[in-house]
Amino acid sequence: MRKMIFQWLGREFAALSAEGRADSTAAEQAADVFRRFDEELRLMGISLDDTVRTRLWARDRESRDAGSKERVRILSGKARSASSSYIAPAHFDSNATVAVDLLAMRPSRPGIGKILKEYDPPIVPLRYLIYDAVVFLSGVTAVLPSLADQLTDILPRISSSLADAGSSWDKAVKVSFYLHQSQSIDSLKELFQKTVTVQVPQMEYSFVDGYSADGKLIEVEVTATV
Repeated sequence: MRKMIFQWLGREFAALSAEGRADSTAAEQAADVFRRFDEELRLMGISLDDTVRTRLWARDRESRDAGSKERVRILSGKARSASSSYIAPAHFDSNATVAVDLLAMRPSRPGIGKILKEYDPPIVPLRYLIYDAVVFLSGVTAVLPSLADQLTDILPRISSSLADAGSSWDKAVKVSFYLHQSQSIDSLKELFQKTVTVQVPQMEYSFVDGYSADGKLIEVEVTATV
């Protein structure tokens, strides 16, 4: 397991990453990873209830689907968080089939609760959550013919979610792009800047092999302030 504690946006965050144990099923690997995460967070005086974002990584679609179902089961109620999932065999250093990145946040004062916003109608990922005046959007995707078509669909939906949360692109502090291996970062940057003209402080780009459904070419995660 990798663990990093850092200050960001005036708050303390814990970033945890771990791969499952290769001698078990994908669901068992996911359950074990979250059990280990909870133990680490409790040592800090927080818990899975303070989770604000998770990314689930898988070697194949079957493992992704099984791991995702287990994540939904474990991160329920107060532990619900923004989420995304990716198929990326190259992400793994072991023979595991499931890995998870988790971001937890210690609120600036006790008693602050999460505001959880569902899609209408609700689907597995949250639309977004607000925790101590920070907004975390789940990864947003689309199944359309081209990268340009998908971003044309995705970015206005992100704008709408930010506005609904009392935020905007001007208040975005980080955008994470998970781009299909067949696409280019230069094309992505050009397409993104046609719609979002503000300068976001942090922009990061990663390549993956697949998503929750075939035909997707990108998933975009956004973190912003209120």
